[in-house]
Amino acid sequence: MTEPDSRRTYRSRREALALGLGAAALAVGGAQAQPRPPQQPKGQVVAGLSQEPTVFNPLMPGSEVDQGVWWQLFSPLWFVDPDGKLVPDLAAEVPSIGNGGLSADGLSWKIKLRRDAKWHDGTPFTAEDVKYTLDLINTPGFRVRNRVGHSLVRDIKVVAPDEIHWRMGSAYSPYLSILALTFIVPRHILEKASDPNTAPFNGAPVGTGPFRWGERAAGDHLLLRANTTYHGDGPYLERVVFKYIPDLTVLYTQFRTGQVDYLGIGGIAAHFVKEAQGLRGRRISRSPTPFIEHIALNLEFGPFADKAVREALYLAMNKAARIDALYYGLPVPTESFLPRESWAYDDGLPAHRHDPAKANAILDAAGWARGADGIRQKNGMRLEFSNSTTVGNPGREQSQQLLMQDWRTIGVALRINNMPGAVIWGDFWQKSKFESVMVGSNFMIGNDPDVTPRFASTAIPAKAGTGLNTSQYQNPEMDRLLAEGASQFDPQERKIIYGRIQRIIRDDLVLLPIYQTVLAEGIKDGLQGFQPNINCSSSCWNMRRWYWAA
Repeated sequence: MTEPDSRRTYRSRREALALGLGAAALAVGGAQAQPRPPQQPKGQVVAGLSQEPTVFNPLMPGSEVDQGVWWQLFSPLWFVDPDGKLVPDLAAEVPSIGNGGLSADGLSWKIKLRRDAKWHDGTPFTAEDVKYTLDLINTPGFRVRNRVGHSLVRDIKVVAPDEIHWRMGSAYSPYLSILALTFIVPRHILEKASDPNTAPFNGAPVGTGPFRWGERAAGDHLLLRANTTYHGDGPYLERVVFKYIPDLTVLYTQFRTGQVDYLGIGGIAAHFVKEAQGLRGRRISRSPTPFIEHIALNLEFGPFADKAVREALYLAMNKAARIDALYYGLPVPTESFLPRESWAYDDGLPAHRHDPAKANAILDAAGWARGADGIRQKNGMRLEFSNSTTVGNPGREQSQQLLMQDWRTIGVALRINNMPGAVIWGDFWQKSKFESVMVGSNFMIGNDPDVTPRFASTAIPAKAGTGLNTSQYQNPEMDRLLAEGASQFDPQERKIIYGRIQRIIRDDLVLLPIYQTVLAEGIKDGLQGFQPNINCSSSCWNMRRWYWAA
C-alpha cells in the first residue's frame, strides 16, 4: 500500500465543489475478461453473516450488517465507487459548479433527478421523496442515525418531480459524502405512519433498490427478491439470502462445504485463512477496509475519566503479539481512527510500545494503589471493569483473554460480558450503557474524514445528541477543530486540521486503537461481480452486479 497521490485532491474550495469528492482509495485490481451477465435475473447467492441484520429503516441507527441489506433495498442520490468517485444513482448527475448544481460558495444546491426510478410497489420516485427524507431526518423525536450535515439544510423546494433545490445554513464540505450514504425513503408510505419510529415499514420496507423485500425468519435468515423494474444495472440474481450464523467456526464450515456462497462483512476468521486459501472451488479476497479494531471506552465510567488509567491500559496491551498470534499478521497495526488509504491519514502519530513497567509507574503516580488481592483502587473505587463484544467470535474472545492477562499484571481486573450482536448494538451501545467494548468501526463518512458524529460533544446519544459519540467524549478544542474541518474546502488545509484531530484523539486515548482490519472474504468460484470498496461499510454494496457464470 502507498500513500495517496496528493495531486488527485482538490486545490481550492471552487475545485472541490466543481469536481466533487477527491479522495484516494485503494486501487482495485485490473479487470479480467468475465462472462456476460444473464439477460434476466437468475439464481441466488447465500451470504453468510456472523451478526444478524435487525434494522431495516436506513435512516435509523444500524450496524454494518444492516447497511449491507440497505444497499439492496434502497438507493442514495449518488454513491462513492472504489476509486473515490461519486456516481449518480437516483440523481441524474452529481451536482457541481460546472453543471450548475452548486453555487461557488457551496450554499445553494440544485439536484436533478432521474425520471425512471420507481418504488417497489410501482409508485414513481419523485423529488417529494427526497424532500420528505431530509425533513424526516431533521424531525425532532425521530430516532435518526445522525443529523450531521443534514441539520444545515434550509428552504427545501420541490421545483418539479425531477428537480429539488435547497440552501445550506453554512458551507459544509462533507455533505456530498453524507448524501452518498443517505438512502431515500418513500413519502407515500411513511407519511401515513403516526410514528415513523414504529411504522410497519420498518419491518417490511419498500425501496427503490435492486432487490425487494421477500421474507425474514428472525434469528435465521433474510430473503430478498430481484426488483425487475430497477432503474440501474442489474440485478442479475433472482434471490439473495442473508444467512445468520453467529458462530464463526460454523460459518466457515458452511462456506467450506458450499452452503454459503459468500463469507464477508467480518470475513473469514484469521485462523481459517491459510486453510481457506487451499480450498478447491473457492477464492479469497484480502481487502483493506476502513474498519479500525479498537477498545471503545465509556469515558463517563468512573476509572476511565482518569487519563492516567487510559494511558496505563494502552501501555500494558501487547498489540503486536495479539496481531501475530490471533490474526496471523493479517491486520495492519494503527494509531489512528482513519485507514492508511485515507488522504487525511497522519503517519506521524506516536507508535505504541508495550511497556508494563511504565504502566505500573503511571498508576502508582496517579494514586491507584494495589489492594490485598492485587487489584488497584483509589478513593474507594476499584480498577475493575467489563469488556463486551459479540458472542461467537473466537478471535475477539481470545483477545479478551489476553487483555485480561495483560491488565492483571498492572493491577486491573477485567470481566467479560459478551452478548449477541442484536443486543449489544442496541441501547447497550447507542445509549452508552457499556463500560468498554471491543469493536471494529468505520469512522469515515464515505471517503471523507469528518468525524463530527463520532467525537463532537453534541453527538452523544446518551445525552440527547444525535450521532455516534457513544464514548461520551467532550473536548471544546475538538469541537472547534471539527467545525473548522467541516467548513474548509481546501484539501491541504483539511489534512492539517484532521492531523491535529488525530493527534488529540491519540493523546487523549479516547479509544485504544489495535489495528486496521484487512478482511479475508470468501467467494465461491463462478460468482462474478464482487468488488471490494473501502469507501463503503460493506462489500455487498454492488450486489446488483453479482451473477453466476454460466
